[in-house]
Amino acid sequence: MSNLKQTKPLRVAIAGLGAIGKSIATSLAQGKVPGVLLTAVSAKNLERAQQFASTLAHPVEVLPIDHLEPVADLVIECAPAALLPQIAKPFLAAQKQVIVLSVGALLFHPELIELARTEGGIIHVPTGALIGLDAMIAAAEGTIHSVRMVTRKPPNGLAGAPHLVDNNISIDGLTEAKMVFSGNAREAARGFPANLNVVVALALAGVGPENTLLEIWADPSVVRNTHTIVVDSDAAKFTMTMENIPSENPKTGRIVAQSVIALLRKMQSNFRVGT
Repeated sequence: MSNLKQTKPLRVAIAGLGAIGKSIATSLAQGKVPGVLLTAVSAKNLERAQQFASTLAHPVEVLPIDHLEPVADLVIECAPAALLPQIAKPFLAAQKQVIVLSVGALLFHPELIELARTEGGIIHVPTGALIGLDAMIAAAEGTIHSVRMVTRKPPNGLAGAPHLVDNNISIDGLTEAKMVFSGNAREAARGFPANLNVVVALALAGVGPENTLLEIWADPSVVRNTHTIVVDSDAAKFTMTMENIPSENPKTGRIVAQSVIALLRKMQSNFRVGT
């Protein structure tokens, strides 16, 4: 049997070229992750996507979402949550891999997880703008008694969220913090689809979306997206606070793109730290 190291690169496509997608594309095109080759990108406006692609360190194809699967082994979903099924299904059906950033959408499309299970594809959920996900995964091997999270964001990072619109909640001109939501992770994912992927990742790693409780505050005194999590389990009780610097998109932390790069690096490495 041959022990020759596999040298075939992992071909990666990116669906969605907002602040996060552009950052990831730039890093991969620069060769930041050995063994990973960016082959294609897609976005709603293909003309603007082509303009962006022309700035990358090496040429990549600019394709409609439905044309990505033949040219890549893995797709990174950086698009609006509603597009997740269209992006993920062709890759999972072909026994390929998907990195999902619109994690909340997975709660409303369980058929994607089932498709991965039946066909042999893989869905990756990166740690993203969260801290302590490894600890949560380990705690879930025992008994978790409670999970609570409090999120504070600058008001412009919550503007336009369906929960605010549907409930006529105004966050204009705030001079002090205002709680705009209290409920569980499933409700938060529906009401804040562009904001609260962190709590869904936490829920999927731990006690599920119904038992992961959350408060959301629009807070004009903060300039960073701040998440405080308190977990009580039979193995440990831990409290975590993370303050994420927003990207060019105020709804998303800058660390999200770095988390995807770190995940790809870990996938390609022979030495892996962390659960």
